[in-house]
Amino acid sequence: MGNTETSHVPPETHPRALGDHTWHDHAACRSTPHHQVDPELFFPDPDELDRIRAAKSLCAQCPVRRTCLDAALEAGDRDGIRGGMTEEEREPLHSNLEHRLDYTRVNEVLAGRDIHLTKAERRAVVRAAYQAGTSTERLAWLLKVTEEHAEKLYRRTSREIRNRAAEQEKPRWKNPDADRPDRDDLGTAA
Repeated sequence: MGNTETSHVPPETHPRALGDHTWHDHAACRSTPHHQVDPELFFPDPDELDRIRAAKSLCAQCPVRRTCLDAALEAGDRDGIRGGMTEEEREPLHSNLEHRLDYTRVNEVLAGRDIHLTKAERRAVVRAAYQAGTSTERLAWLLKVTEEHAEKLYRRTSREIRNRAAEQEKPRWKNPDADRPDRDDLGTAA
């Protein structure tokens, strides 16, 4: 009598993979025969405060709220309430998306998951892989690029690390007057 039940990892534990929409199945806004949700609730007019509060209340209970927000940002979805945020609340996030740097997502890619990354996250993957001694073949596979491009990324990372180290070793320029004695230190002429 073996138990064939497998343990379930909640969807929020790991970022979603490219094309993965299975998180929808866990969303609090998903209608089921026992839990009917009107999808229009999530598309209120800006002055419909009661509907906004009701939608946000449902989002607050959602186990995949962050995944929903990520999906909305990555898809450029600017309409309605997504991830517990209104259109206006998400606007600054849309503007800054390319600068997002989520190390959870970086680590997931390094572990082999296929996740849509921002430019900042891609740079972090390359740097971490370089520092870990990951082969160019593996980096190419992780980022879905050619091995030649992976080599180029490693060369760029190597230069960045070398230049940063050189900047830190560079002596700081002193104020030329700093070594001059103060007038009070000169004493008086006889």
